[in-house]
Amino acid sequence: MDIDEFRKHGHQLIDWMADYMDTVEKLPVRSQVKPGEISNRLKEKPPTNGEPMENIIDEFKTTILPGITHWQHPRFFAYFPANSSPPSVLAEMLTATLGAQCMLWQTSPAATEMETRMMQWLASMIDLPKKFSGVIQDSASSATLCALLTAREKATSWKTNELGFMTIAKKLIVYTSEEAHSSTEKGAKIAGFGRDNIRFIPTDNKFSMCTNTLRKEIQSDLDKGFVPTCVVASIGTTGVGAVDPIKKIATLCKEFDIFLHIDAAWAGAAMILPEHRSMADGIELADSIVINPHKWLLTNFDCSAHFVKDPTALTSTLSILPEYLKSKESEDIIDYRDWSIPLGRRFRALKLWFVIRYYGVGGLQKMIRKHIEFASQVEEWINDSKNFELVAPRSLSLLNFRLLSKQSGKVLDIDKLNLKLLNDLNDSGTTYFTQNRVRGHFAIRWSIGQTNTELRHVKDAWAQIQQTASSIA
Repeated sequence: MDIDEFRKHGHQLIDWMADYMDTVEKLPVRSQVKPGEISNRLKEKPPTNGEPMENIIDEFKTTILPGITHWQHPRFFAYFPANSSPPSVLAEMLTATLGAQCMLWQTSPAATEMETRMMQWLASMIDLPKKFSGVIQDSASSATLCALLTAREKATSWKTNELGFMTIAKKLIVYTSEEAHSSTEKGAKIAGFGRDNIRFIPTDNKFSMCTNTLRKEIQSDLDKGFVPTCVVASIGTTGVGAVDPIKKIATLCKEFDIFLHIDAAWAGAAMILPEHRSMADGIELADSIVINPHKWLLTNFDCSAHFVKDPTALTSTLSILPEYLKSKESEDIIDYRDWSIPLGRRFRALKLWFVIRYYGVGGLQKMIRKHIEFASQVEEWINDSKNFELVAPRSLSLLNFRLLSKQSGKVLDIDKLNLKLLNDLNDSGTTYFTQNRVRGHFAIRWSIGQTNTELRHVKDAWAQIQQTASSIA
């Protein structure tokens, strides 16, 4: 493709992108296709000869787009937000155009130095002490895996990397909440701990990790000759948004010399609001922390901020230096290839720079406050309703609710009733929620956080919930 053709189609696609952002609200939130429908539309074999770009773009619109669930739809209330923004999209276009592989300082000094500065900006925005250093990972899962690997190596004086787990005489134990994200279990498996060596600590009536039980589990493992190695605590669990008592957990970790990692992937963004920083009391005592700007800070996926107190522990765990990665610069530089699992690295800092500069801290704070206020309004509606109830306390902009079983004098199976309500809502294409199970009860999980969600979208969703419930009860 020559530059003139690229320019022509580039302008066309920019116009389409702008139109998409402007009209995404008119599309079904969740894709309405059936399994296999998209693959059946795609040719089974690749073309022998190239095709005109016009044909490819047209097929994208007619074949691919119907199979897309529109995460940027203002009535996307499922999972957690993966909000985007025009400045972030523009930065992503530049990143793709530059095509830089930013594994070393030398392979793109601006990428490395901007990443360092952006992590300093973000740390200051959430009031994190300067003793933390940051790196941008692709996801919170990767950050948690890095933390678990670092904890493993520290607990074995870096012998596991050299000699393997088979040479370690004692069992290494990981502790986390029963509400923790599945990435903790997956990371522990990948890091070689094994699921049998993960202790899922029960939670209290606020769904926070019970520190008394944590202490008992640690002591029990010590008595058995095991090695308590890592605690993964949460600020904003995935299911209900629970916050673990960080300071109490950190005190235990210090007492027993255990590595503490904090998963604040979603709720950590709210720490840019002074009025919500109390939920992170004690976070400065952690060994590592992860917060995802690609969830709730208007920055396109993927951009996960991983802060560590001891960068040397991380790099000693992950660094491998073959001849072809050596460079003449060795002092006063960072090579982020030593800070993450993959060698290859995208220029992720650029979009974060665009976003923070364009919106400013004040603009990002305004957005998050707005979403929290919307959720607070929904909380009032549910509490005032005779037909619905919350099954967990609201956490920031996250709610879990259910339709009550008694409707019009009938007593129905509450789980089946709410599953049907959820499916009817999602199948409508006008709104999208996810399911959850809270203390054994089926619940509908409502997460508010998309870039363009306004109060009218929330009101319309609540009206639809009520109307749909009345039709099935």
